[in-house]
Amino acid sequence: MPDYKAPLRDMRFVMEELHNFGAGYERFELTEATPDLISAVMEESAKFAGEVLAPLNRTGDEEGCHIDDGVVTTPAGFKEAYQQFVDNGWASMTGPEEFGGQGLPASLGFVVAEMIGSANYAWSMYPGLSQGCAAAIRAHGSQEQKELYLNKLVPGQWTGSMCLTEPQCGTDLGLTKTRAVPQADGSYQITGTKIFISCGEHDFAENIVHLVLAKLPDAPEGTKGISLFIVPKFLPDANGEKGERNGVKCGSIEHKMGIKASATCVMNFDDAKGFLIGEVNKGLNCMFTMMNHARLGTGMQGLCHGEASYQSALAYAKDRLQMRALSGPAEPNKPADPIIVHPDVRRMLLTMKAFNEGNRALAYYTAQLLDKAHYSKDAAERENAEEQLAFLTPICKAFMTETGLEATNHGVQIFGGHGYVREWGQEQQLRDCRIGLIYEGTNGIQALDLLGRKVLMTQGKMLRAFTKEVHLFCKENEGNAQFGDYIKKVSALNAQWGEMTQKIAMKAMQDREEIGSAAMDYLMFSGYVTLAFFWVKMAIAAQSKLDAGTSEVDYYKAKLATQEFYFKRLLPRAQAHVEALESGAESLMQMTAEQF
Repeated sequence: MPDYKAPLRDMRFVMEELHNFGAGYERFELTEATPDLISAVMEESAKFAGEVLAPLNRTGDEEGCHIDDGVVTTPAGFKEAYQQFVDNGWASMTGPEEFGGQGLPASLGFVVAEMIGSANYAWSMYPGLSQGCAAAIRAHGSQEQKELYLNKLVPGQWTGSMCLTEPQCGTDLGLTKTRAVPQADGSYQITGTKIFISCGEHDFAENIVHLVLAKLPDAPEGTKGISLFIVPKFLPDANGEKGERNGVKCGSIEHKMGIKASATCVMNFDDAKGFLIGEVNKGLNCMFTMMNHARLGTGMQGLCHGEASYQSALAYAKDRLQMRALSGPAEPNKPADPIIVHPDVRRMLLTMKAFNEGNRALAYYTAQLLDKAHYSKDAAERENAEEQLAFLTPICKAFMTETGLEATNHGVQIFGGHGYVREWGQEQQLRDCRIGLIYEGTNGIQALDLLGRKVLMTQGKMLRAFTKEVHLFCKENEGNAQFGDYIKKVSALNAQWGEMTQKIAMKAMQDREEIGSAAMDYLMFSGYVTLAFFWVKMAIAAQSKLDAGTSEVDYYKAKLATQEFYFKRLLPRAQAHVEALESGAESLMQMTAEQF
């Protein structure tokens, strides 16, 4: 069974040497987030991930979830691990203190989430969805709703889910058929069926708070007629405790390719009592608070599987003996050389390493933006952080899951035939990773969101919020003797990003299909350039340590070598995406449906 050990050294590099989390915590007066506390949190969460959750990953996959008359039971050990998670305070770590949370920064929560997800992603989904549910209620609920539900959700006593998709509508939520009928007591009668509901039913907690999209009888057509409702599994009693059972039940669980230990449910609402959250017909706006939280988490999934796969593949490559190095025996005292000497194995390992470490830098940067948006006292800084977050969220979700899948695919390949069988764990990583490209809005939808809504509909404002950061960095470092050529490359790509966007906008004025045809290549180009920006920043940070005479020479030299690999072997892909998107819509749209 493969082991997972949290890459604490690299996490600390990104937190401290690249993004300087500590300075932000000090500036935002987050006095509880001291260096000693952060160190303790990381050490203890690494132990919990590696010693409690990782051993349940394979057994959870093999056993899966069970359902009996609407009651879902999770695999052996899962419920007990969740109770330990709650008892040790992990559930409440970043929650608001007024509702039983510890008030620690969201960015620190992201670091913990990476460890937990890498150890056992299926398990991590249960508390992850609860945090998104709590965020939506905190942002849009009434004070009464906050006090009633957050006091249970934040400490982890209750869990949450979001119920969007229906059999006839996936991403197109305007086709929602679930109905909400107003009642005399101010509540609503919710009736309908939702599918693909992650963690919609389970045995972790005594109650589950569902956030449900539904339409009132007189609602406008399409997405303008959607409202959001709180529909608890058990209705709270007069004391805010679990009361009578509500009219919501799990009809079945899906038999999936991966994440089998995460219950994916069909949820039937049969005259269930629900409570409006936010304004009537404004439900989609409220739900985006939860969806954006989930999209960042899904992007992290690509990193989690990529990291876990890399750790196993690296250990195997150092141990597995096959053939001799082309330049002659590397270990002549053995019958063959370890496969890590072979260039193609190194190509795959370096691809995994470059994507994992680059994606970690991107993910932690967005986490830092969450801190700025929430805690900064400077209105301009908050606005800039929110715009960058809106822009980077689809890139995180799509690019990180696409490259995470590529990384885990390489992990299987490095193991050869052993990667294709269960005992080594690589085939599970690949199966589990695959869903990330699909849910929380498919990657094609993320691409449309990025190019259509975030860039073109804002006349490039959100794009400029991030590319300005890149431009300023390049100007400040253009005289760097060692990395000047790399910085010029990033600067040129940053300028090309804006120019390419203008070209797409002009073509779209003549043919709207140009947006859809360019979107996915545009997103992938954006991801490659974003990681190039972070990689050159990491290289400069690493070189500064080497110049100062660090004792960790191998660690920092590996950073420089990986940065060079990224620029020479992976970044050239960006231009292929440019060439593809500039070819236009005709090659995609000229065939009729009958000609396929």
